[in-house]
Amino acid sequence: MTGTTAPRRGGRWIEQWDPEDETFWKETGERTARRNLLYSVLSEHIGFSIWSLWSVMVLFMGPAYGIDPAGKFFLIATATCVGAFVRVPYTFAVARFGGRNWTVFSALMLLAPTVAALVVMEPGTSYGTFLLVAALTGVGGGNFASSMTNINAFFPLRKKGWALGLNAGGGNIGVPVVQLAGLLVIATAGATHPRLLLGAYIPLIVLAAVLAAVRMDNLAPVRNDTGAVREALKDAHTWIMSFLYVGTFGSFIGYSFAFGLVLQTQFGRTPLQAASLTFVGPLLGSLIRPVGGALADRFGGARITLGTFVAMAAATGVVVFASSRSSLPVFLVGFVALFVLSGLGNGSTYKMIPGIFQAKALARGMSGEAAGAYGRRLSGASMGLIGAVGALGGLGINLVFREAFLSSGSGTAAFVTFLGFYALCCAVTWAVYLRRPAAPAVPALGVEAKPQLTSV
Repeated sequence: MTGTTAPRRGGRWIEQWDPEDETFWKETGERTARRNLLYSVLSEHIGFSIWSLWSVMVLFMGPAYGIDPAGKFFLIATATCVGAFVRVPYTFAVARFGGRNWTVFSALMLLAPTVAALVVMEPGTSYGTFLLVAALTGVGGGNFASSMTNINAFFPLRKKGWALGLNAGGGNIGVPVVQLAGLLVIATAGATHPRLLLGAYIPLIVLAAVLAAVRMDNLAPVRNDTGAVREALKDAHTWIMSFLYVGTFGSFIGYSFAFGLVLQTQFGRTPLQAASLTFVGPLLGSLIRPVGGALADRFGGARITLGTFVAMAAATGVVVFASSRSSLPVFLVGFVALFVLSGLGNGSTYKMIPGIFQAKALARGMSGEAAGAYGRRLSGASMGLIGAVGALGGLGINLVFREAFLSSGSGTAAFVTFLGFYALCCAVTWAVYLRRPAAPAVPALGVEAKPQLTSV
């Protein structure tokens, strides 16, 4: 890219895009990227609200529905599972159809689960029908993958931590927003009127699609690269980062879906009492995600991620103590801390991804734009895979909760399991990205590459 403008063709396609060119970025690129980021956040925000819809719907499902706590945990686990798997095709859809085009389509897809829930949400509906409708909400989880892949292409490496953190944080905040909306309905109309909440989201979905259509752009240089996908699949860092993302985002989405149900089942809260507390943790975790990205930009993603996992293990210890003593105030302090820390880690882990692959390029002797292009190519291919595997952590959390409540009527055993997992995440982060190796056996982890890797 040698000019300072972004040449276009019809249909809101930008033909040339080079955010690493500082002149281009200052004169044209930054303004365009920020505009696309704004409307991407809006669409992803509503996508997260629809994906987490059943964390609220189960609060409306009183005894007349005939579904026990284990059945409700399985409903929200189903939504989590589908959302994780659809992230993979959603990632590659951006390059195939264009970021703007896919944002419009994926936003309109949210009408399907919302309208379906509007139709079936009443006592007497079969459990199988509820499972099917809960599965449909998974399309909202896919919005995250396409949105992050799209925004990753718009911003230069030095801005990715901030941009990806803001994009994801704005999306994540859709979880507490739908929970707050559910609280409003329960507090004003009662727990027998879930259709009021569902009906309110239909015009919002249409609005997000329309705004994306008229304000967003497609980047013509972004193309699916099957070679990059194959290389990302073979690269150990893709799977290591997937594992770490299970610990951060998997925790955030799993706890977001389960929080209200845990309060009802273990602490005997009413739907209104549970709804009045459920939104706090996801809200704080969403707001702090951009901070995690910004801290990673400044101090290094691996350092922030390790500190986050250490703190998450400590907070889980507090929750185990509170759960075993049935202390709701202490439980809330520890559980909300887990939300905040998982949000912080979400930002730092996603910042690590492009930095890791650029560090590999430098270790292989590449420099300048060649290293930047390699980093963008591999990080773009790996992000959808990492996001999908990470979201499966939410499925795991809800299944572990389901088993714990089935066997003991308490979530204590589940939290002990999570504590062990966070300890393992600490060990992996330190061993792979922070420990100075004795010999440069792997190019990406050699002594020469270590300064780049510890700054990712």
